[in-house]
Amino acid sequence: MEGASTKGVLSHLSLLEVQARSCRSSHQQSHVRELKAKVEALTAQRDQLKAEIQTHKNLQKLRLSTDKGGAEEEEEAMDEDSESSLLRLMARHTELKDLLHAHHLIGGYDAIKTRHGKGVCVSVATAYEGVCLETFNLELDLKPKVRIIRHNIPPFIPLNDLAEKSNMQTDTRAFLDALSLHLNALAGRKQQLKLVKEQHKSVEVMESNVLCSILVLMVTVPKKRTSIICTLDYADHTRYLPTRVHFECEDEQLPKSPQWMNNCKLLLETPVHRALEAMKKTRTIV
Repeated sequence: MEGASTKGVLSHLSLLEVQARSCRSSHQQSHVRELKAKVEALTAQRDQLKAEIQTHKNLQKLRLSTDKGGAEEEEEAMDEDSESSLLRLMARHTELKDLLHAHHLIGGYDAIKTRHGKGVCVSVATAYEGVCLETFNLELDLKPKVRIIRHNIPPFIPLNDLAEKSNMQTDTRAFLDALSLHLNALAGRKQQLKLVKEQHKSVEVMESNVLCSILVLMVTVPKKRTSIICTLDYADHTRYLPTRVHFECEDEQLPKSPQWMNNCKLLLETPVHRALEAMKKTRTIV
């Protein structure tokens, strides 16, 4: 009986020893894998730093050679024909003065010289919430007076009225600022309508127009399972927020409730797609 007991203890000790060896081996393998991963990461970082240093050296060489070559070419040109070089410099000086004058007139908007300096093509970019949208262009004749030759401004933008009100002849920048205000407001309203359609499938867009000055939405109130018609009127075309919000519902008292009075204020002060999101979070609408 005692011999059997001794054998059982020895067998158990042998099993524990095997398990201990297995754990150590597994731990060592895991440690080796971690070390290999660190080596690979450090090697990749080293190679990246080498590449960046080499790129920096190449750029420095390119700048030095360009500056040196440009200076030598300019010196040779002056030596070969100083009178011709002087005439070229005078012509370039005149051209730069014309461009500076045009730049001052248009207030720093992106412009390209056209018709040998007699006109400029001005680009007015639009954006909303950091997203670049459409870019519009118009060509201006600078001499003998400033006038619009051609453009791709939407026909419902009052271009001629803006030019007249801002006195484009004496303050072209004011005209371009006013135009930019109208175009960016339009782009903002159009982008909001697009986001409403993309982000709020449960909201039905019942009516809108090309100027996006009217927007009619139908939303559903979850508790009463009734619908409310929201009309947003953008009477000020230089803004992307509505000037008036009106609600229609079978339950005439619902739009007059404190909750929907707050919703009205929200829609007046917040872009419509964000206002609808806030209304969903408070479970005002589905």
